[in-house]
Amino acid sequence: MRLIDRSGKHVGIVPVEEAQRAARAAELDLVEISPNADPPVVRIMDHGKFLYERAKKAREARRAQKQIEVKEIRLRPKTTDHHRAFKVDDARGWLREGMKVKVRIRFRGREITYPEIAMQTMRDVVKDLADVGVVEQAPNMDGRTMLMVLAPK
Repeated sequence: MRLIDRSGKHVGIVPVEEAQRAARAAELDLVEISPNADPPVVRIMDHGKFLYERAKKAREARRAQKQIEVKEIRLRPKTTDHHRAFKVDDARGWLREGMKVKVRIRFRGREITYPEIAMQTMRDVVKDLADVGVVEQAPNMDGRTMLMVLAPK
């Protein structure tokens, strides 16, 4: 095993028993830092402190991550151009803020027999939002719903 002492100094490659003896002498734990390395790397340290530091790093990494929110606009095949324009303006603002936008067209009754109307509506929405967004998931049918996802440029 490759042994690192409590000050972070590399001791060298030593047998397991010798590493355990050195940890007992220092009244600390022998912690396996990198088990997949050849030879495995162990360090003499306080195990509780090691777990605390690892959890702290994980919390910092989560905090640094940017959460991408998904907003949704719902339309129908019979939605007028004027009403659609309001929804598209909302979507434009969300895309500018870095959010993804889900465009859902819900079919009711016999509207399901005319999916080409919904496809044309989807194309119009994409054309209207081309300056701020790109299609991440192309329009597809899911039961009585046509769904498309737009992502910010």
